[in-house]
Amino acid sequence: MFELARHRRTIRRFQKKRIPYNILENCVEAARLAPSGANMQPCEYIIVDDETLLPQVFSTLKWAGYITPKGNPPLGEEPTAYIVVLMNRQKRPQGGDHDAGIVAAYISLVAFEGGLGTCLIASVDRDRLRQILKVPDHCEINLVVALGYPNESPTVEDLRDSVKYWKDEQDALHVPKRKLTDILHRNGY
Repeated sequence: MFELARHRRTIRRFQKKRIPYNILENCVEAARLAPSGANMQPCEYIIVDDETLLPQVFSTLKWAGYITPKGNPPLGEEPTAYIVVLMNRQKRPQGGDHDAGIVAAYISLVAFEGGLGTCLIASVDRDRLRQILKVPDHCEINLVVALGYPNESPTVEDLRDSVKYWKDEQDALHVPKRKLTDILHRNGY
C-alpha cells in the first residue's frame, strides 16, 4: 500500500483505451468500504463510461488551474471514465466532505493498482452535470474522479519557491511537494 501511495500521481493525459467495468466497480466497492464519519455513509457514486456521455461530462470540468490550458487533456487524450462522488443529503444533511476525500483516495489507489491514472476534480459546473446525469435534488455533486490509462508520467520534486505544478519544454509535468521534514512533527508542533 505504501508503494502505491508513493508512486500514484495525478494524471491529465490518457490513452484511448476502454476501462473494463469490473475495475471501475472495484473502485466504488473500495470506496463503499472506506471509513465514514459516524458511519453515516452519505456518499453515492455514478460511474460514467458511456461514450456519448464522456464528452458531455468533460465539458463541465475545469482542469489544472495553474497551467490552463496546457494542463487540459489534449484532444484524443481525455479520460475514458468518470466516477462522480455524490453526497446524499437524506443520509447526512450537512458536512461529510471528509468522507468524500477519503473515498476519493480509496478510488485513486484502487484505480492505480489496476493500472489506471486518476485526476480528482472539484472545479465542476455542478448545475450542468446534474442535468446531464439526472442527479436527484437530495444529492450534491462533491467531486469528479477522472480515470483512464495514463499517457504521461508526472515527476515529483521537492518544493522550493512555489506549490504550482508546471510543464517543461518536453511537456513533462513537474509537481512540487513539501519535504517530510517540513511537515512532520512528533509529540507536538
